[in-house]
Amino acid sequence: MAARGFPYTDLKDFIAALERAGELRRIDVPVDPTLEISEVVTRTVRAGGPALLFERPTRGEMPVAINLFGTEKRMAMALGVDSLDEVGARIGAMIKPELPVGWSGIREGLGKVMQLKSLPPRKVKTAPCQEVVYRGEDVDLNRLPGLQVWPDDGGIFHNYGLTHTKHPETGKRNLGLYRLQQHGRNTLGMHWQIHKDSTAHHAVAERLGQRLPVAVAIGCDPVVSYAASAPLPSDIDEYLFAGFLRGERVEMVDCLTVPLQVPANAQIVLEGYLEPGERLPEGPFGDHTGFYTPVEPFPVLHIEAMTMQRKPVYHSIVTSKPPQEDHGLGKATERIFQPLLKLMIPDIVDYDLPAAGVFHNCAIVSIRKRYPKHAQKVMNAIWGAHLMSLTKLIVIVDEDCDVHDYNEVAFRAFGNVDYARDLLLTEGPVDHLDHSSYQQFWGGKAGVDATRKLPTEGYTRGWPEEMSMSPEVSALVDKRWKEYGI
Repeated sequence: MAARGFPYTDLKDFIAALERAGELRRIDVPVDPTLEISEVVTRTVRAGGPALLFERPTRGEMPVAINLFGTEKRMAMALGVDSLDEVGARIGAMIKPELPVGWSGIREGLGKVMQLKSLPPRKVKTAPCQEVVYRGEDVDLNRLPGLQVWPDDGGIFHNYGLTHTKHPETGKRNLGLYRLQQHGRNTLGMHWQIHKDSTAHHAVAERLGQRLPVAVAIGCDPVVSYAASAPLPSDIDEYLFAGFLRGERVEMVDCLTVPLQVPANAQIVLEGYLEPGERLPEGPFGDHTGFYTPVEPFPVLHIEAMTMQRKPVYHSIVTSKPPQEDHGLGKATERIFQPLLKLMIPDIVDYDLPAAGVFHNCAIVSIRKRYPKHAQKVMNAIWGAHLMSLTKLIVIVDEDCDVHDYNEVAFRAFGNVDYARDLLLTEGPVDHLDHSSYQQFWGGKAGVDATRKLPTEGYTRGWPEEMSMSPEVSALVDKRWKEYGI
């Protein structure tokens, strides 16, 4: 699908495509954005249900689109492919095997892909996202049907705002996806975490004593919305990546009040700035970990302009204990970045990030084992691989184990491990939101070697052969199955 050009110009086009495919339901009765929408969405996600368009939220002036990425099928539709593996295959086909391994290898590999196949953003003078303009006293965030998702949340949050910043010295752009707490009519709390590039931009601006310009786009086309969540190296532009995924250039327009550009076809744009040194309490917030994150001080965005399309659609997401919609985004990242992780760590055959592991808690990795302690070598390599460094538990299995079959993985991890010898314990950085670590930002990690053990690893008993039925008997039973009347 992607080869013939990207099929959606904006969020509304994607919603229309979902509806044609039977993947969207319109809800035309009034529904409250405070808690009620969240409960409806959570039940729908856990039933494997459709994307939802709440046409009459009881707060705000526009419909709410949600659960757009809640299944692998819809995530593939969002990226214009039939299978998420197609995107990874496109990347893998363009990466030369002689590229160096290590972090420089993944950066060089991705940079090569971008250079070969990406199309830089195209600037336009007028844009749908600026059809309606509110400035100064006319800015009012209550026009937006922001959600309160959980009872003890600190208030209304905007959960799919694409945040744009620039490095104050180099001018390098960053696009990130961060939750935004509504403090007032024209102020938002910026919850960008310690490992994020926008945090670094803000730190430089504060060191220089400067305001940091910020633009937040809500309701972008699905590829741009995904690109904002992708764990890209800091020197790879998210809009180049989006251009690669789309197969065509992303149209951008200059903001009206800040020196930044935003997607021309966004539904809503918020423009403003951060004052150096200013912080306000942000939270609590029921996050994707399944727990409330505590109140912490975060920067404050002062909004000077709000622009939007004439009939905008507000896009959001619900975060909670898995399963939830963000698993679709995580699965896309897993599949798209598999060739790049394999470039960095060639020992890897495949990997899986379970939904229950909420992105950073667990990685299951298969390898083609060749030498003693090969599994431990791969564990350490993963802990040195960009944001994979936040992984808390790594389970290494042999290449004949399907890493996506959790029963098979559990069989290996429960039965193939001597925990006195096959468990590697270490410490390192953890996700900002990790509540289990005794110190914020760092904690303990474990690697489990569930591979077959070698004599050279000290296993001298002779590893047993796993049972399997003979092919002849399996074929015979297949042939006679109906006769048995089972």
